[in-house]
Amino acid sequence: MNDTSNSPSITEIVYRCDEVLAHAWMVRTFIKHCEEIEDYTELMGIVRAVFDISRALETRLSDPVGYLKMLNKKLSKLRQAVEQFAIDALKASTHTNFQQAVKSMNVCLRELQTLSAQGQKLLATLPPAAATDVAANDDDADESGV
Repeated sequence: MNDTSNSPSITEIVYRCDEVLAHAWMVRTFIKHCEEIEDYTELMGIVRAVFDISRALETRLSDPVGYLKMLNKKLSKLRQAVEQFAIDALKASTHTNFQQAVKSMNVCLRELQTLSAQGQKLLATLPPAAATDVAANDDDADESGV
């Protein structure tokens, strides 16, 4: 078996990113509605960052190439927000909920970075014309059960 047989497809990477972002969205919801937000408005940074990346990517779910390009573009902003959140959350509260939210965002970021790197490798192997046809070909493969 060669390495490419174990590599996820572009569509699989997009699907996994969407799952990871669901976890980030739950942290966003927790922070957005927590009582501490009134006294620690800097926590809104992670709320805005998760909203920004989620909304930017959801518009590209049917365009895997565009999705991966946007993911790569948005990751640095999310990384900065996650790093700041690790500082701000523990200033707001040392409660387990906040500690776990920080861990969760770190896991989400790490997973998205890994997926983005895998996606960029796949995109680099595509000829320019083929990159635009990936969505159609992946859709065909999904429908055939392959």
